[in-house]
Amino acid sequence: MKPATAQASGSAANTGGGNRFSEPDLPGLGWPWRKIFFLILLAMVVHVTLIYFFGTRKQYTPRPVTKVPRLQLVGDANPFIALNDPALFALPNPRDFSSAIWLRVPVVVSPSFRWDESPQWLPLATGNPAAAFRQFLQPNADAQIRLMAQPLPEMPAPSTSLGTALPQSSTFKILGSLARRRLLNPAALPSLPYDNVIPPSKVQVLVDTTGNVISAILLPLADNMEAADRYDAADQEALEIARGLRFIPAKQLAFGEIIFQWHTIPAPANNNTSP
Repeated sequence: MKPATAQASGSAANTGGGNRFSEPDLPGLGWPWRKIFFLILLAMVVHVTLIYFFGTRKQYTPRPVTKVPRLQLVGDANPFIALNDPALFALPNPRDFSSAIWLRVPVVVSPSFRWDESPQWLPLATGNPAAAFRQFLQPNADAQIRLMAQPLPEMPAPSTSLGTALPQSSTFKILGSLARRRLLNPAALPSLPYDNVIPPSKVQVLVDTTGNVISAILLPLADNMEAADRYDAADQEALEIARGLRFIPAKQLAFGEIIFQWHTIPAPANNNTSP
């Protein structure tokens, strides 16, 4: 029986000693500092977000007031004020229908003793403008004025000859591969009646194997001043002469350029061109 008692007492002692000294460690009931920091940071982010979205408010504009009585000052110019005048139609009024007539003073323009006729442009022929200028330069025998003063003595001057600076007849020149083919019917170019220098006419032609001209095209001039002085009648004459040329037959087609140098003579006097 003693061993049982000892065992019981030993178990009791173990039990009592376990409650007093060998009690297991319990985890801490508080939050760690990291969780507190992230919680505060999350609250700040949510707070800033709410301020950003709901912090700004729309400015309220006052609603315009309508349908209310208004007072307005009316001056004397208002026609409705003039209706209250009892003598509106009995006495002259500066605002009645007749004031535009009797209050307007007519402007009397004094006549001028220096009367000039308006300029009138004289007609000028545009077909040959140099002819009118040449006719203007001709001396007028009817309107001679005799002067009492003696004319100046004539100074002797050496006689000089300018030579033949300008051609005395119209000519043409053939360029390109067509220049190697002999011309069968040399054409005589006429002198054109025109009171100015005519720039050359350049025509490009195409000659077939039989020697006939099958195409003639008028070429533009490279010089702008010469292109401005072109004479249409001279260009048409150049095209007609170029189409009538005949060359010796050949085995292949040939292109060429024909340059016409025109000689001009003074145009006959026309009464229509005179002013």
